[in-house]
Amino acid sequence: MSAASNSLLSHTLSQSLIKPRRLSQSPISLSLSVPRFLSLQSNQRFSSIAFCSLDGLNNTNQDIPIEKQYPAFPAVIDINQIREILPHRFPFLFVDRVIEYNPGVSAVAIKNVTINDNFFPGHFPERPIMPGVLMVEAMAQVGGLVMLQPEVGGSRENFFFAGIDKVRFRKPVIAGDTLVMRMTLVKLQKRFGIAKMEGKAYVGGEVVCEGEFLMATGSG
Repeated sequence: MSAASNSLLSHTLSQSLIKPRRLSQSPISLSLSVPRFLSLQSNQRFSSIAFCSLDGLNNTNQDIPIEKQYPAFPAVIDINQIREILPHRFPFLFVDRVIEYNPGVSAVAIKNVTINDNFFPGHFPERPIMPGVLMVEAMAQVGGLVMLQPEVGGSRENFFFAGIDKVRFRKPVIAGDTLVMRMTLVKLQKRFGIAKMEGKAYVGGEVVCEGEFLMATGSG
């Protein structure tokens, strides 16, 4: 090939790389005048983008009203059964429903935090936040649901919340939140009537409170 031919080919190639043709109006196709090895790479890239775009259009959740997209929490132990187990009553019963229960091991329960809770007028009038000590109390009550069962041998007549350790409050809990609490029995010494539990409370999947709990059974 002559030098003139080589010069013409180089000029044509450089022009094709610098000056792409106008893009097509179609949202899923692009036309560029580039060398073949670059053209194939570009087509693969833009094809994947177009595919993702089509996936978004076919999202079936868009056809379902938001009020039908979220199922209710299961009721493994309902409020009536909770009242049969725990001695607490209004305004100090902070467990609405148990959604998971492993006998003698753990329980997961919820507390629906509403503006009608009687502690909000004082904590605080302008910014309703659930007091941290009441979050701890709610978690201890979930622990009581584990302890006051035949598998553990506790009794509501001689069951006490004995102590807490390493408690941390990560985020505020406000009116409208659903507090999801998991309590797990770590160690049980029936001879001494002492149990150690670990607890975590969540809102929207994020930890808002956690700590270690000491429960005691014995004469008051």
